[in-house]
Amino acid sequence: MTLLAVPVLAACSGDADDDAVRDAAEAFLADWAGGDTRAAAAATDDPDAATALLEQTARDLPEATLAAELGDVEVADDGTATADWTATWDLAAAPDWSYAATLRLREAGDDWQVVAEPALVHPELAEGQHLELSRELPERAAITDAAGAPLFTPTEVVRVGVDPGRVTDLPALAAALSAATGIAAEEIVADVQAAPAGQFVPVIDLRRPDFEAIRAQVFDLPGAVFPTETRLLAPTSRFAVALLGRVGAATAEVLEETSGDDGPLYAAGDQLGTSGLQRAYQERLTGTAGFTVAVVSTDETTGDEGREIAAVDPVPGEPLQTPIVPALQAAADAAVATQPLPTHLVVVRPGTGEILAVSSNGAANAANALSGRFPPGSSMKAVTATALLSAGALTPDTPVPCPGTTVVDGREFENQDQFDLGTVPFTEAFARSCNTTFIEQGLQLPDDALATAAASYGIGAQWQLPVGVFSGSVPADSTGTTKAADAIGQGQVLVSPAQMALVAAGIASGIPAAPVEVIGEAGGAAPPGPGAAVLDALRPMMRQVVLTGTATALGDRGEVYGKTGTAEFGTATPPESHGWFVGYQLAGPQGDIAFAVLVEAGQSSSAAVDVTDAFLGALG
Repeated sequence: MTLLAVPVLAACSGDADDDAVRDAAEAFLADWAGGDTRAAAAATDDPDAATALLEQTARDLPEATLAAELGDVEVADDGTATADWTATWDLAAAPDWSYAATLRLREAGDDWQVVAEPALVHPELAEGQHLELSRELPERAAITDAAGAPLFTPTEVVRVGVDPGRVTDLPALAAALSAATGIAAEEIVADVQAAPAGQFVPVIDLRRPDFEAIRAQVFDLPGAVFPTETRLLAPTSRFAVALLGRVGAATAEVLEETSGDDGPLYAAGDQLGTSGLQRAYQERLTGTAGFTVAVVSTDETTGDEGREIAAVDPVPGEPLQTPIVPALQAAADAAVATQPLPTHLVVVRPGTGEILAVSSNGAANAANALSGRFPPGSSMKAVTATALLSAGALTPDTPVPCPGTTVVDGREFENQDQFDLGTVPFTEAFARSCNTTFIEQGLQLPDDALATAAASYGIGAQWQLPVGVFSGSVPADSTGTTKAADAIGQGQVLVSPAQMALVAAGIASGIPAAPVEVIGEAGGAAPPGPGAAVLDALRPMMRQVVLTGTATALGDRGEVYGKTGTAEFGTATPPESHGWFVGYQLAGPQGDIAFAVLVEAGQSSSAAVDVTDAFLGALG
């Protein structure tokens, strides 16, 4: 027990005996509160008994700190006295516990000594008894979907692990567990060898269905053990995890960030939010712990279950509603699972900015769906087209050249496989994703035109969100080859999948919106939008991408609009490329939805189109 020294308050007394008693009581309480058990015990009539009593109390109230306020003293004629005092225990990660108590003192020569008896700790504590503190967190408040249904439910988890005392052949055990779980055998061996004797060594925690799938491989292995517990889990391990986050055993980092001026709010072993919204809204969802204190027998053989002497009920947290639509999330999860490469799909509601689904497959870093920084490639042409249409130099029908290559300041840029369309309407150059057209036309714009168009959709905004979304970065001062590359989503342009979904939503609705991760809490001011006339011109161009351009595979998926993108990255020769599809569907099974798909290192946009096709197909 870490005890905090605090001043002990006293009233004035003109009586010498009163003052002596008060001084003795003050000294005892100050030493006890200050953590000097030896000095406190020495001020009693039985230092050994007092030491045992105070040390037992420290074990009973672990990590608690004591503040003591001395009240009235009363001196009797028989050489005894009493001192009233108020104890306030600052319990670790629980509300304070205060109560009135009394010290008895005896005169010993010229001094007064505190009587070493259990009642000095608490008035209801007697010989052969000690305190028992039980702390309890309330049931965690729900994070719900758009309809108000909880997204996390109590779920059985099987902890696959090792009991070192039962192992007969560690290398063989590790190899078998590795084959079943995918955890490296050398890692299992190292963990078991480093564990103290008798300690459970975890290997992997699995939901019951996942454990049953490997049960036959592991259940009879000597040394393997499988304790179970219940945890608060989302429907699947990847379900919107970048946004919702996870609940798990409190980490040191989480405990530190939830500590206040009065100390930690939570304790090791608590189930807390470790990421995402579960972590961002920790206190709201977790609530406040309560406690009970009971008097129990020190002799465990008596079967004394204790007598409650104090209790504070836990205070439940408050639910948090998200815009997540489970049907969309499930369809997105199924779609990204069709890709072996890291893949992300984010769905947004046009007009509101509500994030309806955030999905990443098992190969991906899920955080990249919201906060990843990627070149958008030709999906950026929706923004470049916005800048060109806003400038008034082009209309969808304006004839524009689409040569196979073009040279800017000595650097050659080309279309895919150097296709050459000749001179075609701007809509066709967009639908066929003609790089040379967008470079040549984009170079005629003011240097800040692309950044201005991007900002009209929220790219570059400073969103204020509980779980960060990278809004993107488009330079306003690029020139020459960088300006040319920016026009086709290369150069210095970076975005996240979530932000590109917001761009598509703004085009679909005509009302760009700030992202919404929690119902009723917008992520900032809404972007201004490029204006109705520009969007009225742009939308048919995006529809043509699906009807006759680079995304015809989506032609039978309802009223779908979009833009494909292939974005080169890295230093390999030939360069690697990400695959993008950014678009929206009107009047689909889930209403109007906008989305962005990114297949990292997908090499072409066709990979992203295939994922989009799987997604829309799963919706029906």
